[in-house]
Amino acid sequence: MLDTFIEAGKLKKLPRMGWLLRGVPHPESVAEHCFRVALITLFLADELKKGGVSINTERALKIALLHDLAEAKITDLPLEAQNYVDKKKAERKAMIDILGAEKVEYFELFREYEEEKSLEGRLVKFADKLEMILQAWEYEKAGIKGLDEFWNALEYLEQNEFHKYFGELIEELKELKGY
Repeated sequence: MLDTFIEAGKLKKLPRMGWLLRGVPHPESVAEHCFRVALITLFLADELKKGGVSINTERALKIALLHDLAEAKITDLPLEAQNYVDKKKAERKAMIDILGAEKVEYFELFREYEEEKSLEGRLVKFADKLEMILQAWEYEKAGIKGLDEFWNALEYLEQNEFHKYFGELIEELKELKGY
């Protein structure tokens, strides 16, 4: 376990590359991103439960905590790099290396996220996009320009199955941007 904890600690120092490549000085770390994704997941899952949706919050939180763990090995590969590297294949191999053969359950949770094959995995993907848009807004508010491409994730949020539950939240996001 200690090796896994040490490996995960690398995420605290690993900057989110999309922001770095867009000129954001001192961008958030992958660990900071993961924390807010987990927090968003917690609140969204609780709201879904209030709305009568049967969702496993503990499972969703596990997925949120694991969703970017592979980046401790392969870094945060920006879209540009994905023209040269099979990110999914690299992430799967990295997760196996980090977790070891005995942690099959955690690897399966990671797959639920990347393949959006469970309600909880899809919720974390939704939370991940929501977090990215919030971060873009925060950087823009601080004076960083040229981050419009990150707002394209609004389309994902608007077409997502969770839109019917969180449409008002998405509208609030759009208002922040002035859409």
